[in-house]
Amino acid sequence: MNKVYLLTGSNMGDRINHLDKAAESIEASGMAVTERSPVYETGAWGKTDQPAFLNQVLLVETALDPDATMRLLLKIEEKAGRKRLEKYGPRTIDIDILLFNEDSIDTALVTIPHPELQNRRFALQPLADIAGDLKHPVLQRTIFQLLQLCNDDLPVTKWEQSLPYQTSNE
Repeated sequence: MNKVYLLTGSNMGDRINHLDKAAESIEASGMAVTERSPVYETGAWGKTDQPAFLNQVLLVETALDPDATMRLLLKIEEKAGRKRLEKYGPRTIDIDILLFNEDSIDTALVTIPHPELQNRRFALQPLADIAGDLKHPVLQRTIFQLLQLCNDDLPVTKWEQSLPYQTSNE
């Protein structure tokens, strides 16, 4: 079984509900959500004149390969109303593959580890909460180390409300 770390994010509408529904859809697709980070609120990265995001990292297990996993995640985003109108624009849901096992993958569809992971505090912080000792397969530093070295100064604040959805191991 492949262990995949996903970053979910939303900055439109009922953001917390969008994260919840994304996790439900991932589970319904046959992937097992085995861990969830706390939810964090962050300012928008890349295009700052939009509402703040809620972000969460999920650890999932799947038998799918990286391309098949990415295709499935894109379908989940589309069903949730994701429209790709502008780069870094607002979105109901965004699901990125951060890490896939300890693999380094570069296909026409997906690059893993996520090429911007080490530059994005909003991804590193929730990932550190559930996998801080994990080593980045290319940079050979732990997620904790990358978080300490990260120059991203956007505030990342723990969201104090909990999600109604529970993972299968809770």
